[in-house]
Order: sequence, then structure tokens, then C-alpha cells
Amino acid sequence: MLDLEAFLVGSWSLRRAILSTEYERLGEFTGTAWFTPSGGVLTYQEQGTLRFGGYQGTAFRRLRYHVTAPGRAEVYFDYGDFFHDLDLREGRCETNHPCRDDLYRGEFDVLDVDTWWQCWRVSGPTKNHLLRTEFRRGGRGERGT
Repeated sequence: MLDLEAFLVGSWSLRRAILSTEYERLGEFTGTAWFTPSGGVLTYQEQGTLRFGGYQGTAFRRLRYHVTAPGRAEVYFDYGDFFHDLDLREGRCETNHPCRDDLYRGEFDVLDVDTWWQCWRVSGPTKNHLLRTEFRRGGRGERGT
């Protein structure tokens, strides 16, 4: 995949499963994500409903994808700190993000022009879980994974 912007720009429904390391369902997030381009940067935003333990409510997130080369980007948190590298030239990427004493190990896979997923395996002294998200072009975030 060479044109990261052409692939990502637009609206995506998403469904995120929050799982224990033994794959027990702990929660979920369903909603919509969208990528908006501006000067070599793709702003990623997601908004939806988070169900986790006894909590159910609205949640949102924003990231900035700085396109660095065909199929590649550096991803930053909205507040400016670096999050991770992304290289989807082959349609698949593995990356890491250290978060204090915890480690986020990410996998990204493009399944087809309208579907991709990411999985973050989080391990460390304060967090141990998996975040598996499926993205489908368009829609309202109600499809299953």
C-alpha cells in the first residue's frame, strides 16, 4: 500500500474489544472514526460508546498521522508526544510504544480496501490486556468483529 492518505481518509465504523490476556471480554467500544487530511498530516478522530466494567458512556480520541513516505507515517498523540511508527507498504505492520513501565505491542493489518484492523497487546506492572479493533469503511460502528 503506497498511498496511505488515499486509503485512510474518510469515515470508518469501528468496534473495539477490550480483552484480558486470557481473551475474556472486559469491555468494548463501538463508534465512528474518521481521517481528515491537512498539509501532510492526517487527523484521526474517533467517537462512540465505551462499555467497561460498570461504566457506559461516550468516549473519544484524537491522533495525528504525519505521513513521512509512501505507505509510512509517524503517529502522535493529540497533545504532541510521539506514539508509534506505522509502515503499511506491505499491508501489515508491527510496532511498539513504551508507556512508563508498560509496553504496548501493536499489529496493523489491511484486509481489503474497506477493512483493516489493529491489535494492541499491553503488558506491564499496571496493565495487562488486549485492544482489538476492526475498522470498516463508512457505517455507524454497529458491525461485529
